[in-house]
Amino acid sequence: MNISLIGKNALVGGSSRGIGKAIAEQLANSGARVTLMARTEEKLKNIIASLPTHNGQHHDYLVVDFNDLEAYKTTITRYFKNNTIDILVNNTQGPKAGGAMDVHIDDYQTAFDLLFKSVVYTTELALEHMIKNRWGRIINVASVSVKEPLSYLALSNSIRAALVTWAKTLATDVGPYQITVNSVLTGYFDTERIAQLNAKKAEQLGIHENEVLAEMETRVPVRRIGDPKEYGYLTTFLASDQAAYITGTQIPIDGGLLKSL
Repeated sequence: MNISLIGKNALVGGSSRGIGKAIAEQLANSGARVTLMARTEEKLKNIIASLPTHNGQHHDYLVVDFNDLEAYKTTITRYFKNNTIDILVNNTQGPKAGGAMDVHIDDYQTAFDLLFKSVVYTTELALEHMIKNRWGRIINVASVSVKEPLSYLALSNSIRAALVTWAKTLATDVGPYQITVNSVLTGYFDTERIAQLNAKKAEQLGIHENEVLAEMETRVPVRRIGDPKEYGYLTTFLASDQAAYITGTQIPIDGGLLKSL
């Protein structure tokens, strides 16, 4: 499918590596002007230099730390005073791993700020222009743990579930303005984050990380974990006019295989 996002402005969170980076690259390849967000400025500069500009785009970046909500709110509010966007990809780093007995009440508040409040705050700022323009795309990078909680991700399980139900509610409210809201329930993809989680799980089980990865691959129908580029393709489709009829959905994607809509 040939998707054109020429003339569209996109803001992509957590885009210095992994899935966020792959999304930014594909949006730019389809003609969008992309603003990256992450903590490490050097990485952001390097990615900006490599993004496609064949449609005359000028890409940009914001140095932000989603773990510091108040500082993030200051930065993103300043950004929206001078900029508008058409496509918002809400993506942050995940909270710390651990089971329900390993985390404490303060950890839930930290995870809530990271995964929920930062997303809602950014979305509220982005919606002002989208509503006036009567067009917009909001895409949340979530997790399959929303459908089936993972025992070692109590914080992520809990807060991401809140995020996707909020998104479903929002989709109904903004649909009349031709704004779509969708959550992608991320499965197993070849990223630094999955490697970190596998290392922790291997330590808990007393086995080698390769064994964790091999067992993970058996759960995926195509018997491999996904390439982040494939995630970028799906997100770009959801950002396009072709996906105007898809909203309020939670789309599970695992190992490069879109499982259902």
